[in-house]
Amino acid sequence: MTATGRGRGRGTGTIASFHLVRYADLGAMRHMAFDRPVLARTPGLVFRRLLGSGRGASMSLGADLRRWALFAVWRAERDLDAFLARSPVAARWRDETVESWQVRLAPLASRGSWGGVDPFGPIADGPAGAGPAGTGSAGTGAARDGAGRDGPPGPREGSGPVAVLTRASIRPSRLVAFYRSVPAVDALLREQDGCLASVGVGEWPLARQATFSLWRDAAAVRDFAHRGRAHRRVIGRTRDEGWYAEEMFTRFAPYGSAGTWNGTDPLAGSPASLGPRP
Repeated sequence: MTATGRGRGRGTGTIASFHLVRYADLGAMRHMAFDRPVLARTPGLVFRRLLGSGRGASMSLGADLRRWALFAVWRAERDLDAFLARSPVAARWRDETVESWQVRLAPLASRGSWGGVDPFGPIADGPAGAGPAGTGSAGTGAARDGAGRDGPPGPREGSGPVAVLTRASIRPSRLVAFYRSVPAVDALLREQDGCLASVGVGEWPLARQATFSLWRDAAAVRDFAHRGRAHRRVIGRTRDEGWYAEEMFTRFAPYGSAGTWNGTDPLAGSPASLGPRP
Protein backbone atom coordinates (compact mmCIF):
# COMPACT_ATOMS: atom_id res chain seq x y z
CA MET A 1 0.00 0.00 0.00
CA THR A 2 1.40 3.34 -1.02
CA ALA A 3 0.27 6.48 0.77
CA THR A 4 -0.75 9.18 -1.66
CA GLY A 5 -1.87 12.78 -1.55
CA ARG A 6 -0.82 14.96 1.36
CA GLY A 7 0.13 12.26 3.85
CA ARG A 8 3.24 12.44 5.94
CA GLY A 9 6.38 10.57 5.06
CA ARG A 10 5.79 6.85 5.17
CA GLY A 11 6.70 5.27 8.49
CA THR A 12 7.48 8.47 10.37
CA GLY A 13 5.39 11.02 12.27
CA THR A 14 2.17 10.68 14.26
CA ILE A 15 -0.88 10.02 12.14
CA ALA A 16 -4.50 9.15 12.83
CA SER A 17 -6.95 6.83 11.11
CA PHE A 18 -10.71 6.52 10.97
CA HIS A 19 -12.40 3.20 10.23
CA LEU A 20 -16.12 2.77 9.57
CA VAL A 21 -17.48 -0.79 9.32
CA ARG A 22 -20.90 -2.30 8.84
CA TYR A 23 -21.91 -5.81 9.89
CA ALA A 24 -24.85 -7.85 8.67
CA ASP A 25 -26.52 -8.31 12.06
CA LEU A 26 -26.77 -6.93 15.57
CA GLY A 27 -24.26 -9.45 16.89
CA ALA A 28 -21.60 -6.91 15.99
CA MET A 29 -22.30 -5.18 19.30
CA ARG A 30 -20.17 -7.75 21.12
CA HIS A 31 -17.07 -6.53 19.33
CA MET A 32 -17.23 -3.27 21.24
CA ALA A 33 -16.28 -5.22 24.35
CA PHE A 34 -14.04 -7.91 22.90
CA ASP A 35 -11.94 -5.57 20.73
CA ARG A 36 -10.89 -3.30 23.58
CA PRO A 37 -8.20 -5.56 25.09
CA VAL A 38 -6.89 -6.44 21.64
CA LEU A 39 -6.51 -2.77 20.75
CA ALA A 40 -4.92 -2.04 24.14
CA ARG A 41 -2.11 -4.45 23.24
CA THR A 42 -1.58 -3.10 19.72
CA PRO A 43 1.98 -1.76 19.24
CA GLY A 44 2.19 1.89 18.30
CA LEU A 45 -1.48 2.65 19.00
CA VAL A 46 -1.23 5.64 21.32
CA PHE A 47 -4.89 6.71 21.44
CA ARG A 48 -8.09 4.91 20.47
CA ARG A 49 -11.85 5.22 20.70
CA LEU A 50 -14.31 2.54 19.66
CA LEU A 51 -17.49 4.31 18.62
CA GLY A 52 -21.09 3.56 17.88
CA SER A 53 -22.73 5.41 15.03
CA GLY A 54 -25.91 7.38 14.57
CA ARG A 55 -28.27 7.27 11.64
CA GLY A 56 -27.83 10.88 10.65
CA ALA A 57 -25.07 13.10 9.34
CA SER A 58 -24.56 14.30 12.90
CA MET A 59 -25.26 12.50 16.17
CA SER A 60 -28.96 11.87 16.66
CA LEU A 61 -30.93 9.88 19.19
CA GLY A 62 -31.27 7.00 16.72
CA ALA A 63 -28.35 4.55 16.69
CA ASP A 64 -27.27 2.30 13.83
CA LEU A 65 -26.41 -0.89 15.72
CA ARG A 66 -24.83 -2.56 12.70
CA ARG A 67 -22.32 0.18 11.96
CA TRP A 68 -19.33 0.90 14.20
CA ALA A 69 -16.21 3.04 14.03
CA LEU A 70 -12.68 3.25 15.33
CA PHE A 71 -10.74 6.48 15.65
CA ALA A 72 -7.06 5.80 16.29
CA VAL A 73 -3.82 7.74 16.66
CA TRP A 74 -0.58 5.99 15.73
CA ARG A 75 2.99 6.66 16.70
CA ALA A 76 4.00 6.14 13.08
CA GLU A 77 2.38 5.03 9.85
CA ARG A 78 4.22 1.72 9.92
CA ASP A 79 2.31 0.88 13.12
CA LEU A 80 -0.99 1.36 11.29
CA ASP A 81 0.32 -0.78 8.42
CA ALA A 82 1.23 -3.55 10.86
CA PHE A 83 -2.21 -3.38 12.51
CA LEU A 84 -3.99 -3.66 9.17
CA ALA A 85 -1.80 -6.57 8.10
CA ARG A 86 -1.73 -8.62 11.31
CA SER A 87 -4.43 -7.63 13.81
CA PRO A 88 -7.40 -10.00 14.25
CA VAL A 89 -9.60 -6.89 14.44
CA ALA A 90 -8.57 -5.76 10.95
CA ALA A 91 -8.87 -9.34 9.68
CA ARG A 92 -12.47 -9.49 10.89
CA TRP A 93 -13.23 -6.21 9.15
CA ARG A 94 -12.01 -7.75 5.90
CA ASP A 95 -13.74 -11.11 6.34
CA GLU A 96 -16.98 -10.47 8.22
CA THR A 97 -18.26 -6.99 7.43
CA VAL A 98 -20.63 -6.21 4.59
CA GLU A 99 -19.00 -2.82 4.09
CA SER A 100 -15.90 -1.06 5.40
CA TRP A 101 -14.13 2.22 4.75
CA GLN A 102 -10.95 3.69 6.15
CA VAL A 103 -8.82 6.77 5.76
CA ARG A 104 -5.44 7.94 7.02
CA LEU A 105 -5.33 11.39 8.57
CA ALA A 106 -2.42 13.80 8.83
CA PRO A 107 -3.28 16.21 11.68
CA LEU A 108 -3.25 19.87 10.67
CA ALA A 109 -4.52 21.57 13.82
CA SER A 110 -6.16 20.48 17.05
CA ARG A 111 -7.44 22.10 20.21
CA GLY A 112 -9.09 20.63 23.26
CA SER A 113 -9.02 17.17 24.76
CA TRP A 114 -10.77 13.82 24.68
CA GLY A 115 -11.13 12.11 28.04
CA GLY A 116 -8.60 14.50 29.51
CA VAL A 117 -6.02 13.64 26.83
CA ASP A 118 -4.70 15.72 23.95
CA PRO A 119 -4.07 12.98 21.37
CA PHE A 120 -1.81 15.13 19.20
CA GLY A 121 0.12 17.51 21.42
CA PRO A 122 1.23 20.83 19.94
CA ILE A 123 0.48 21.22 16.24
CA ALA A 124 1.67 24.32 14.45
CA ASP A 125 -1.17 26.65 13.52
CA GLY A 126 -2.03 27.19 9.89
CA PRO A 127 -1.75 30.56 8.15
CA ALA A 128 -3.49 33.56 9.66
CA GLY A 129 -7.02 33.98 8.41
CA ALA A 130 -7.30 30.41 7.22
CA GLY A 131 -10.64 29.98 8.95
CA PRO A 132 -12.40 28.51 11.96
CA ALA A 133 -12.76 25.01 13.24
CA GLY A 134 -14.96 22.62 11.38
CA THR A 135 -18.49 21.41 11.68
CA GLY A 136 -19.31 21.58 15.37
CA SER A 137 -19.17 18.89 18.01
CA ALA A 138 -21.51 16.14 16.98
CA GLY A 139 -22.51 18.48 14.18
CA THR A 140 -23.93 21.00 16.62
CA GLY A 141 -21.96 24.05 17.44
CA ALA A 142 -18.41 23.22 18.47
CA ALA A 143 -17.04 25.47 15.76
CA ARG A 144 -16.28 28.93 17.09
CA ASP A 145 -15.99 32.34 15.51
CA GLY A 146 -12.79 33.32 13.79
CA ALA A 147 -9.47 31.57 13.40
CA GLY A 148 -8.23 32.46 16.89
CA ARG A 149 -8.13 30.58 20.17
CA ASP A 150 -11.68 29.18 20.01
CA GLY A 151 -11.14 26.93 16.99
CA PRO A 152 -8.26 25.42 15.09
CA PRO A 153 -7.14 27.23 11.96
CA GLY A 154 -7.64 25.54 8.64
CA PRO A 155 -5.32 24.22 5.98
CA ARG A 156 -4.23 26.40 3.10
CA GLU A 157 -6.70 27.29 0.41
CA GLY A 158 -6.72 24.93 -2.52
CA SER A 159 -5.00 22.16 -0.58
CA GLY A 160 -7.67 19.57 -1.33
CA PRO A 161 -10.09 17.63 0.88
CA VAL A 162 -10.28 18.29 4.60
CA ALA A 163 -11.43 15.94 7.35
CA VAL A 164 -12.90 17.35 10.55
CA LEU A 165 -13.42 15.57 13.85
CA THR A 166 -15.40 17.45 16.47
CA ARG A 167 -16.39 15.87 19.76
CA ALA A 168 -17.84 16.89 23.10
CA SER A 169 -18.93 15.66 26.48
CA ILE A 170 -22.34 17.23 26.93
CA ARG A 171 -23.36 18.40 30.39
CA PRO A 172 -26.39 16.41 31.64
CA SER A 173 -28.32 19.62 32.21
CA ARG A 174 -27.81 20.59 28.56
CA LEU A 175 -28.76 17.29 26.88
CA VAL A 176 -32.29 18.39 26.00
CA ALA A 177 -31.10 21.64 24.43
CA PHE A 178 -28.36 19.81 22.54
CA TYR A 179 -30.62 17.21 20.96
CA ARG A 180 -33.27 19.76 20.10
CA SER A 181 -30.62 21.55 18.05
CA VAL A 182 -29.52 18.44 16.12
CA PRO A 183 -32.22 18.22 13.39
CA ALA A 184 -31.60 21.71 11.98
CA VAL A 185 -27.83 21.26 11.83
CA ASP A 186 -28.18 17.73 10.46
CA ALA A 187 -30.38 19.05 7.65
CA LEU A 188 -27.86 21.80 6.93
CA LEU A 189 -25.05 19.24 6.66
CA ARG A 190 -27.05 17.17 4.19
CA GLU A 191 -27.68 20.22 2.02
CA GLN A 192 -24.13 21.58 2.16
CA ASP A 193 -22.59 21.37 -1.29
CA GLY A 194 -19.02 21.08 -0.02
CA CYS A 195 -19.68 18.30 2.51
CA LEU A 196 -18.58 15.01 0.93
CA ALA A 197 -19.73 12.79 3.81
CA SER A 198 -20.52 13.03 7.50
CA VAL A 199 -21.40 10.61 10.28
CA GLY A 200 -22.37 11.05 13.91
CA VAL A 201 -20.50 8.77 16.29
CA GLY A 202 -20.35 8.35 20.05
CA GLU A 203 -18.50 6.44 22.75
CA TRP A 204 -21.24 6.67 25.38
CA PRO A 205 -25.01 6.96 24.84
CA LEU A 206 -26.33 10.51 24.61
CA ALA A 207 -23.60 12.44 26.43
CA ARG A 208 -20.27 11.80 24.65
CA GLN A 209 -20.76 12.51 21.00
CA ALA A 210 -18.79 13.43 17.92
CA THR A 211 -19.02 14.03 14.19
CA PHE A 212 -16.51 12.92 11.57
CA SER A 213 -16.93 14.78 8.30
CA LEU A 214 -15.16 15.13 4.95
CA TRP A 215 -15.12 18.39 2.99
CA ARG A 216 -14.17 19.40 -0.52
CA ASP A 217 -11.72 21.99 0.79
CA ALA A 218 -11.12 24.48 3.59
CA ALA A 219 -13.43 27.05 2.01
CA ALA A 220 -16.35 24.61 2.23
CA VAL A 221 -15.71 24.14 5.95
CA ARG A 222 -15.73 27.90 6.53
CA ASP A 223 -18.88 28.31 4.49
CA PHE A 224 -20.71 25.83 6.72
CA ALA A 225 -19.31 27.30 9.93
CA HIS A 226 -20.29 30.90 9.18
CA ARG A 227 -23.12 31.02 6.64
CA GLY A 228 -25.53 28.47 8.04
CA ARG A 229 -27.97 30.34 10.27
CA ALA A 230 -28.88 27.26 12.31
CA HIS A 231 -25.24 26.45 12.91
CA ARG A 232 -24.34 30.01 13.92
CA ARG A 233 -27.24 30.05 16.38
CA VAL A 234 -26.08 26.80 17.99
CA ILE A 235 -22.49 28.06 18.19
CA GLY A 236 -23.67 31.03 20.23
CA ARG A 237 -25.74 28.88 22.55
CA THR A 238 -22.93 26.40 23.27
CA ARG A 239 -20.75 29.30 24.34
CA ASP A 240 -23.35 31.28 26.27
CA GLU A 241 -25.03 28.35 28.02
CA GLY A 242 -21.98 26.15 28.63
CA TRP A 243 -23.27 23.02 26.92
CA TYR A 244 -20.00 21.10 26.99
CA ALA A 245 -17.86 19.86 29.87
CA GLU A 246 -15.09 18.98 27.41
CA GLU A 247 -14.58 19.41 23.70
CA MET A 248 -12.02 18.83 20.97
CA PHE A 249 -11.74 20.17 17.42
CA THR A 250 -9.29 18.66 14.97
CA ARG A 251 -8.68 19.12 11.26
CA PHE A 252 -6.81 16.68 9.08
CA ALA A 253 -5.51 16.19 5.58
CA PRO A 254 -7.11 12.87 4.59
CA TYR A 255 -5.21 10.43 2.41
CA GLY A 256 -5.01 6.74 1.59
CA SER A 257 -8.77 6.15 1.76
CA ALA A 258 -10.03 2.70 0.76
CA GLY A 259 -13.30 0.81 0.76
CA THR A 260 -16.83 2.20 0.63
CA TRP A 261 -19.04 4.30 2.87
CA ASN A 262 -22.73 3.94 2.00
CA GLY A 263 -21.74 2.36 -1.29
CA THR A 264 -19.01 4.73 -2.40
CA ASP A 265 -15.67 6.20 -1.39
CA PRO A 266 -16.45 9.89 -0.73
CA LEU A 267 -12.83 10.72 -1.58
CA ALA A 268 -12.87 8.81 -4.89
CA GLY A 269 -11.28 10.76 -7.68
CA SER A 270 -9.07 12.77 -5.33
CA PRO A 271 -5.43 12.04 -4.46
CA ALA A 272 -6.71 10.95 -1.04
CA SER A 273 -8.20 7.73 -2.41
CA LEU A 274 -6.33 4.45 -2.80
CA GLY A 275 -8.90 2.01 -4.00
CA PRO A 276 -12.13 0.11 -3.55
CA ARG A 277 -11.45 -2.10 -0.54
CA PRO A 278 -9.24 -1.94 2.59
